[in-house]
Amino acid sequence: MIIYGLAILSFSFVVGQWLGELLGKLMGINSNVGGVGFAMLILMLLKEVFERKGWWKDEMILGIDFWNKMYIPVVIAMAASLNVKSAISSGNLAILVGILPVVLGFAFFPFLMKAFKQ
Repeated sequence: MIIYGLAILSFSFVVGQWLGELLGKLMGINSNVGGVGFAMLILMLLKEVFERKGWWKDEMILGIDFWNKMYIPVVIAMAASLNVKSAISSGNLAILVGILPVVLGFAFFPFLMKAFKQ
């Protein structure tokens, strides 16, 4: 069952990255925009759906927990590779792309909570 949790996590990551690339192309940016955020939302939604259908087993969390322990080193590696000066100097679009997902997340969260309230 551990491998199923890892498979769900991997599926969420791949689809989230694809959506981030697609959003970047739609915005005219040659970059991934929000791929990790999409992946996290997909993972949360899949977990809720699996729990409601009775498909979620407690052992599945172990596959996800393994990568949870790797989160901090991965974030540090990602942050080290960012070029913030380049993003800021590219103008208002970079700032908008940073602010817009946060605003949309705050707006979407109450609806998400109501949809999955038991």
